[in-house]
Amino acid sequence: MNTQLASPPARENRLTLFLALASVYVLWGSTYLFVHFMTEQMPPLYMASLRLSSAGALLYLYARLTGTAAPGRKQWLSAGSIGVLLLTIANGCMTLALQYIPTNIAALISATVPVFIISLNWIAFNRVRPTVLAMLGLGVGLLGVALLVRPGGGNTGGPGLWTGVGLITIGNLSWAVGTLLSSRLSLPPQLISSAVQMLVGGGIMFGLSMLTEDATLLSISQAPPKAIGSLIYLIIFGSIIGFSSFAWLARNAPPQLVSTYAYVNPVVAMILGWAFAGEHLTLHSFIAAAVILAGVVLITLGRK
Repeated sequence: MNTQLASPPARENRLTLFLALASVYVLWGSTYLFVHFMTEQMPPLYMASLRLSSAGALLYLYARLTGTAAPGRKQWLSAGSIGVLLLTIANGCMTLALQYIPTNIAALISATVPVFIISLNWIAFNRVRPTVLAMLGLGVGLLGVALLVRPGGGNTGGPGLWTGVGLITIGNLSWAVGTLLSSRLSLPPQLISSAVQMLVGGGIMFGLSMLTEDATLLSISQAPPKAIGSLIYLIIFGSIIGFSSFAWLARNAPPQLVSTYAYVNPVVAMILGWAFAGEHLTLHSFIAAAVILAGVVLITLGRK
C-alpha cells in the first residue's frame, strides 16, 4: 500500500524533471539563433536587459495574481544575488567576450560550465565527489563540443583573445556559483524567485548598457521588426519558460544532471542554424552531436 501511495508523486516528480530538462535543452538551444536576430542591428546589452526585465515583470505579475505571496527583504536579496550571478555577470561577460573572440571559440569555452559546477560542488559546496561515470561523461561531452565548434584556420587568435577567454571564464565561474547557491539560499517560491532574478539581473544590466552603449530608454523604437519578434520570443520562451525551468532544476536536481544543458544546447543550435539560417550540416556535425549526447547519457547514469 505504501508503494502505491508513493507512486503518483514519484511519477509527477519525474514528469516535472523531464519537462524542465526538455525546456532547458530545446528552448535555450534555440536562443542562440534568436539572440543573433535580436542584436544584429541593436545594442546587445540593451536588448538583453529589456528581455530580462520584461520577462521578470510579467512573471512577477502572474505569480502575484495567482496568489503567490510577495517575497520578504531577505528573499529579495537572496534571489537578486542569484540573478546578478547568473544573468548580469555570466551573460554580461559572454556578451562582452564576443567583442574579442569568434563565437565558435566562445561556445567551446562556455561548454566548460559543467566542469566548474561539478568541481565546485566537490571542493567547496556539498563535498560530493563525482563518480567515475560522471567524470567520463564530462570528458566525452567536452570532446563532442570541441568537435562541433572546433576553431578553424588561423583566425582564432588576435590581441583580444585572452581578454575574451578571461571574460568567459569569469562568467562560467559566476554561473556555477549561482547554480550551486540556488539550493542553499532562502529563496521565495519558484515563480517569484525567477521573476526577481530577472528583474534584478536585467535592471543592473540596463544600467550598464546606459553607461557603456550608445542607447537610450527609447532606443527600442528604432528596432527593426525582426529584432522585435526575436525579443518577444526570447521573453516568453527563453526567459519565462526556459529560465524558470533552469531555476527549478538548480534547486531540485543533481548538479551533474543540471550541467548537461551545456552539451545539448550547441546541438540544438546547430540544427536550428541549418533549418533557419542556411548553415550546412555535415557528417562531422552529426558525429559531434552523437558524442555530445553520449556524454549526457554518461553523466546522467553516473550522477549520485
